[in-house]
Amino acid sequence: MEPEVRVLRLAGGFGRARCLLAAASWLPCVALGLALGSELLLTALPAHHCGSDPARAPSACLPLSYPESVPRAGSYDSRPCSRGWYYAQPAADLLRSPVTQRNLVCEDDWKLPLEQVDHLLGWLLGCVLLGPGCDWFGRRAVFVGSLVLATGLGAGEALVASFPALLILRLLRGGALAGASLALYVARLELCDPPNRLAFSMGAGLFSVVGILLLPGLALLAQDWHLLQGLSALTTGLLLLFWGFPAVFPESPCWLLATGQPARARRILWHFAKASSVDPEDSREEESSLAKELDVLCEGCPQPRHHSVLELRHTHVTWKNALILGFSSLISGGIRASFLHSLVPSDPSFYWPYFLVAGLEAAATIFLLLTVDLWGRRSVLLLSTLILGLASLLLLAGAQYLPSWTVLFLSVLGLLASQAVSALSSLFSAEVFPTVIRGAGLGLVLGAGFLGQAAAPLTKMHGRHGFFLQHVVFTSFALLALLCILLLPESRGRALPQSLQDADRLHRSPLLRGCPHQDLLPLLPASLPGAGTQLVQEG
Repeated sequence: MEPEVRVLRLAGGFGRARCLLAAASWLPCVALGLALGSELLLTALPAHHCGSDPARAPSACLPLSYPESVPRAGSYDSRPCSRGWYYAQPAADLLRSPVTQRNLVCEDDWKLPLEQVDHLLGWLLGCVLLGPGCDWFGRRAVFVGSLVLATGLGAGEALVASFPALLILRLLRGGALAGASLALYVARLELCDPPNRLAFSMGAGLFSVVGILLLPGLALLAQDWHLLQGLSALTTGLLLLFWGFPAVFPESPCWLLATGQPARARRILWHFAKASSVDPEDSREEESSLAKELDVLCEGCPQPRHHSVLELRHTHVTWKNALILGFSSLISGGIRASFLHSLVPSDPSFYWPYFLVAGLEAAATIFLLLTVDLWGRRSVLLLSTLILGLASLLLLAGAQYLPSWTVLFLSVLGLLASQAVSALSSLFSAEVFPTVIRGAGLGLVLGAGFLGQAAAPLTKMHGRHGFFLQHVVFTSFALLALLCILLLPESRGRALPQSLQDADRLHRSPLLRGCPHQDLLPLLPASLPGAGTQLVQEG
């Protein structure tokens, strides 16, 4: 047994203190869900027309174009709407949004997907840049620092006046919120023992869905996007007020022990042991006490040891796992827009796709909660990816010929599978990456998911001309991922790897329980030059 694992077990295991801290980490997910879903409300496009003559306008943007007195080869001279834009009932219960305030319609409608890409890019950069910060400075330091930045940037976003300043603030705030979400996810996972990791991770996902569902109600009360952003900044400020205390969000003892800082971990483990009615000084005959184990670790770790994600280049297995899980996350994020487009091809109301996606995310979380510990991480990820690929392939090949109810069923099934692949890829990657680079590794996988989601607004900026090609590419990727997932190890019931060497020992296991765990004739190591002749002589 690894020394770090033995120390955590001597501190009471997954006792009362660790259970309460893991459950308390669910509440910040509500505020993070509010922040992540706010982009859909701020960029919702209400019905609109120019003030010239709405009765004669067959489309919203037609009054924008006036023919020249002498047309030039069938061209038209487009001029701004001189009589102002009129907006119907707001699409997301916001009487005033960035769209209506700055008239981001018609010739300026390209700014809407730009803002969406900017928001997703902020989350991507936050995952990639602040993930290594979790491994160097600690989970708590990144969480508290990110909340401080998110609160200040959210207040500035509520007071911003210009569109370029809004883009910059949303980019920075998205990065800060991504850092807080990543640090919270990793700290929660490291608090749990193997039987409880799935339940607490999926519980956090359900609380995030609660935040997304509460957002339209807050918009209905606020009526103005400035006030809505102010409320979002207030929620992160409240998180900082409560979860900023070390008693509510302590530093991860798992990370402290893995990086050679047992002196800092002593006080936290002492608290865990006493809360679990365990005497840290008590030593039995078969094992030493918590105090003696920590003293041994202190003698062997004079200085903290930090690692870089670039050290993955020197691993044999871990870098492959990172590549496969990042690929799965990219596919699940990118193909989601294709299912939404097949589900609501025309301009729908705001609430139908919004609540549908939130409900399917909750359903996917419950599905994972019921099946992943029963069938295993790799088997459920393979099944979800198979459903994802088949639904996308059928829609791509026969959407024009299938009945409407079949298209609806395949779109809902594909959305459900994509949500399941995204959530399971995050959990899987956090379990196979070692503690010393878990923040950076999980940040890369989550960043790949946000990169896939950014493909849809990028296509909108080009008039959706590349939407079919995007659907083809992600469908091909989903079918290719089926072969890659077979190479992943199974992390169900295993302790979290602490070092890069521990992570490299997670080899691929048989997919079916009836298969033997080892080959009958294992391959001989290449370092034995005479192994082949010896085998022949023995035969």
